[in-house]
Amino acid sequence: MKIASFLLVFLYVQVSIAAEQYSISYDPKRDPFADGRAAIALATKTNRRILIEVGGDWCKWCHLLNNFINTDPLIRKERDKIFVVLKVNVSDENSNEKFLASFPNIQGYPHMFVTESNGDVIHSQDTAKFLQNSKYSKEKILSFINKWKVNSQ
Repeated sequence: MKIASFLLVFLYVQVSIAAEQYSISYDPKRDPFADGRAAIALATKTNRRILIEVGGDWCKWCHLLNNFINTDPLIRKERDKIFVVLKVNVSDENSNEKFLASFPNIQGYPHMFVTESNGDVIHSQDTAKFLQNSKYSKEKILSFINKWKVNSQ
């Protein structure tokens, strides 16, 4: 029974990743405006909010947070149930300044914005607040995710 459950979760994650290429990595070649429109369409269709993760491949903490979330099945499942994830690159190659101009100021990376399904920003999150003893905290991240559930979820 556990193997069947694992396979279903694995297939769900694989389908989710294939459908949402904009949520996999900080890619300087991606168009965040086009990706944002796709994220809004999916969030609206699936009654989820959007979690915009801003960072880059140059960012150690971005890698640590990404690995932490993606290697914990519960965090990943809960995040993907509540949010459509949109990763936006910030780097020397592409700062995505025009896209980020309408967002609140970012103090450090990675940084997250929570939006309604229509893209309206409702929260700006400094991910350093997820740290406990210089490591990401499962409890703090799950608390953050659960705080932003849409009422009908």
